Amino acid sequence: MHDLYSLETQLDDWNAVIRSHPRDPKAYLGRGMIYFKLARIEASLADFDRAEKLDPKLSPYLWQRGLSLYYVEDFEGGARQFESGLTVNPADVEETTWRYLCLARLHGPQFARESLLPVGRDPRPFMHRIYALYAGKQTPADLLAASEGEDSRSQFYTQLYLGLYYEVHDDGDRARRYIISATRNYMQREYMWYLACVHQQLRGWTSE
Repeated sequence: MHDLYSLETQLDDWNAVIRSHPRDPKAYLGRGMIYFKLARIEASLADFDRAEKLDPKLSPYLWQRGLSLYYVEDFEGGARQFESGLTVNPADVEETTWRYLCLARLHGPQFARESLLPVGRDPRPFMHRIYALYAGKQTPADLLAASEGEDSRSQFYTQLYLGLYYEVHDDGDRARRYIISATRNYMQREYMWYLACVHQQLRGWTSE
């Protein structure tokens, strides 16, 4: 699904940086991101925690840590991390969306929707449409129709967040379909594309 050799090489590089600079928080953040892409979630979380310990000022910026917490099913911790992130980046639709996902896993989608935090102006139009879906102001069909003809990045995020939405709404078939579509049809080589790959791997979903 992705270039495992390249990720392992990057991991070796970060290991070398940490050996020479064992108190550099950015090195642990970098290695933690590679661990996550390799679906080594516990190892990624340990590195993000280490980075935070070395530099507590990083704490609200560690959205990657929130994602790792989600995948180790620490949904309370994940919700707190995303809430913290919104204090420094109040226009980030993704952090409030991931907080929704954490709360939906804890208390159900209705509670999550009622607790959805307002956000500022995210520069990505497709993220505003995704926010409207999670807020109950658009349907999945509306979201798909709006993304038709847009670039692959818009299509990727639409598919990813539809898959995540359906999963917490107990529709595993549609969740699987959209996550697989996101990974297979809209390769982005950015962190959230790797997250979609990791999600698919951890759920044991095959591309058929």
